[in-house]
Amino acid sequence: MKTNEELQKDVQNAIKWEPLLHAAEIGVSVKDGVVTLSGTVDGYFKKTEAEDAAKNVAGVKAVVEKIEVHYSNGFNKSDNDIATEVLKGLSDSWSVPDDKVKVKVENGWVTLEGEMPWNYQREAAKSAVNYLAGVKGVTNNIKIKSEVHDAIEKKDVEKALARSWALNSKDVNVKVDGTNVRLTGTVSSLYQKEEAGRLAWKTPGIWSIDNDLVVEYDYAFME
Repeated sequence: MKTNEELQKDVQNAIKWEPLLHAAEIGVSVKDGVVTLSGTVDGYFKKTEAEDAAKNVAGVKAVVEKIEVHYSNGFNKSDNDIATEVLKGLSDSWSVPDDKVKVKVENGWVTLEGEMPWNYQREAAKSAVNYLAGVKGVTNNIKIKSEVHDAIEKKDVEKALARSWALNSKDVNVKVDGTNVRLTGTVSSLYQKEEAGRLAWKTPGIWSIDNDLVVEYDYAFME
C-alpha cells in the first residue's frame, strides 16, 4: 500500500534529481494519486521539467500544475523581443516547416497557431520556445492536417504500440474513425498514457487523437 505522504516524497525526490531544478522552489501536494505542483520558478523550461518529472513517478494519476514563472526585477524583455526570438527559434529548428507557424505574444505568454502534417513537428515547435528567456507560458494551438491521404489502418496503430517496451499493448484498445484515432483501456502510469498517444501519432494519416486511456493502479492510497 502506498500513502499520499510516500507518493509526495517520491515526487519531491524526482524533482530534486532534475539538474535544472531546485526542489525548494516547487511545492508538492498529493491526494489519492493527483499531484499538485505549486511555487515560483525563473524560467518556463523549469515549469515543464517539474511537470515531466512528476508524471514519470509511479503512482501519479494526474498532475495539476500551478507553478508561476517570475523573472528577476532587473530582467526586462518586451513582447516584441520575445516574438522575434520565438520566430528565430522556430526558423533554427530543422523539424519545424518554414512559414507554417503564426506567433502571438501577450505579457510573455506565447501562442502558436497554424497547420502541420506531422505531430512531431508540432511538438518541435513548442520545444523551440520552452527555453527562451522571457517566456512565461506556451499555448500550442497548431493543428495536424496530414498530407497522407491513405486510410488509417487500425493494425498499423496497434503495431506501433506493440513495439514499445513501456506498454502492454493488450491493455490499449484502438478505434479508427476517418482521420481520428481513439485510445481506450487502462494503463498503470501517466507516462504510459502519454507514451501511447505519442506512438499512435506516428501513424500516417492521423489528424487527431482522443487519448481516453485511464490510469489505474493495483494498490489503494492510504492516509
